[in-house]
Amino acid sequence: MVLLESEQFLTELTRLFQKCRSSGSVYITLKKYDGRTKPTPRKSAVESVEPAENKCLLRATDGKRKISTVVSSKEVNKFQMAMFWIPGLLKPTES
Repeated sequence: MVLLESEQFLTELTRLFQKCRSSGSVYITLKKYDGRTKPTPRKSAVESVEPAENKCLLRATDGKRKISTVVSSKEVNKFQMAMFWIPGLLKPTES
C-alpha cells in the first residue's frame, strides 16, 4: 500500500476512477488512525496513551492497486468535499 500526501491521493484517486469507469469498482474506506504502524503487545494495552490529535486514514483500492493517506480530523470534511468533485465519482441520475 502506498501512503501519499492529500493532493497526490486525490490525483491518484482520479486515475483509479478513470481506469475503472467502463468496468470495475473503486472501494474507499475511512477509519480512525492513531499513528501506530506496528501492533502493541497485549500487556501494554492497558497503558496505551491517546494521541494529541485525532487523524483519519483513507484508503482506496480497485482490487489491484491500493493507495492511502492520513488526514487530520479537522480537515476530513474539507477533504471529502474535494473528493466529491472528482470526475467520475458520481454517476448521473436517470430522469
